[in-house]
Amino acid sequence: MLRAEAAVPVRMRRVAIVAPEQALRESLVRIAESGCVEVDLAGEDGPEVRGPAMTRLQRLRAESAHPVLSEAPPDLDVLEREGRTDLLAGEAELEERLGSAVRHGAVAALAGWCPERQMGSTAARIAGAGGALVPLRAPRGVDPPSLLAGADTASPAYTARPVRRSFTPLVTTYGTVPYADLDPTMAAGIIYVVMFGLMFGDAGHGLLLVVLALLLRAGRPRRLTALHPLWPFVAGAGLAATVAGVAYGEFFGPTGVLPVLWLEPLEEPMRLLAVAVGLGAVLLAGAYTAGIVNRWREGGPASALYATTGIAGAALYLGLAVGAGSVWLGLVAYGVLGAVIAVVGLVLAGTGLYATTAGGPGGAVQTGIQLFDAVVRIGSNVVSFARLAAFGLTHAALGAIVWDGTTALVGRGPVGVVAALLVFVVGNAVAFSLEALVAGVQALRLEFYELFSRLFEGEGRPFKPWHLPVQHVGGAAAAGPPAPEETVRSGPASKESS
Repeated sequence: MLRAEAAVPVRMRRVAIVAPEQALRESLVRIAESGCVEVDLAGEDGPEVRGPAMTRLQRLRAESAHPVLSEAPPDLDVLEREGRTDLLAGEAELEERLGSAVRHGAVAALAGWCPERQMGSTAARIAGAGGALVPLRAPRGVDPPSLLAGADTASPAYTARPVRRSFTPLVTTYGTVPYADLDPTMAAGIIYVVMFGLMFGDAGHGLLLVVLALLLRAGRPRRLTALHPLWPFVAGAGLAATVAGVAYGEFFGPTGVLPVLWLEPLEEPMRLLAVAVGLGAVLLAGAYTAGIVNRWREGGPASALYATTGIAGAALYLGLAVGAGSVWLGLVAYGVLGAVIAVVGLVLAGTGLYATTAGGPGGAVQTGIQLFDAVVRIGSNVVSFARLAAFGLTHAALGAIVWDGTTALVGRGPVGVVAALLVFVVGNAVAFSLEALVAGVQALRLEFYELFSRLFEGEGRPFKPWHLPVQHVGGAAAAGPPAPEETVRSGPASKESS
């Protein structure tokens, strides 16, 4: 069962890093090593402040190096002579944060954000250096940064279950989820693979995707190692396509290997179309529900009531859906009920939209245009899900063409058999590649434009913890290149699964 906190971004706390002046450097080194705190920088929009390390780094005019921090204060002149741009870059970042500290007597402090669950371990880490992590009240009008439970951050402090981690790019590609909003990662991933399966419904092609996912999990081929975290996502899409293919009776086309358990797409296109549009209607209803929750969390009851992605929009959608159902069923009473609900939705939405205008006749015209657009958009969004059926039919048609060409060549002697085998393999390869691309893009389009556009009205700010590896060496040795037995160690003492 999903935990309640998994439905929202990671809970953040406003914190202050407080330490005696002489212990501030070591405290910040431990903060960088833990990778759990986003540290506020003073004058981020002002001119660049050049410390001694940055000055030496710029004199070297070397290519950008991956910053590394030395546990002990290094000799910057030695680092410059030896070309240690990695340690100089790390010291430059440290200087920037030391310069951002607020000082009062012998005590210095910096503000920032830290995930609530990481506060205990982070506080214990810097306590050993003489520092403290103090919780603060969040400033008014400032939203905390957002971190999804499955986000892939630079810090090893955040690990997620493989499935959640593989689904997260679906959301982060669209934008940063506002801190107050719901985290739709798991729902978005499941919906995506279902829609992909309906369009890519072939058991043979789906099993090929599952094999590809297993190869990614094993780190093969090596050139695709960066895609390793996505293997559960690919496996889910392959399983969905396999299930749909079993339902359609498709195994590398209509080969007859599998019986038709539900419907044959090319024989019952209207039934498939009705299912696709019906599924779209259900998904839109779910998107409106999540949108109401988000508007309430963002701006309270009024925002949820009057927004076109809140109660007002949901009422308009429900009214139009009931009206369409009355036409389908031939029940006039349902048509009247749908009209009443739709009018209520229009009034609420119009009130909210008019309040955002300058008022007067111009505001009324603008509101009317926006309401008309909202009505048309609802209809077009529902119909847009017909592409689930359309591309499912396209996949089935390509499979049928390849299979017909294969069977036509089989009875023409040995040459015909070879030609048939070639047509079958090449044809399925082309169909697999083309339809995988098309189904993947179309499922993404439906998720972004039809669903996410109702969930989110704004964008949040991503959580960017300060994280650098730390070179643990002693005294003056920190200034020179590490000996063969020395290692660079980074990361927190323990990792917490989100």
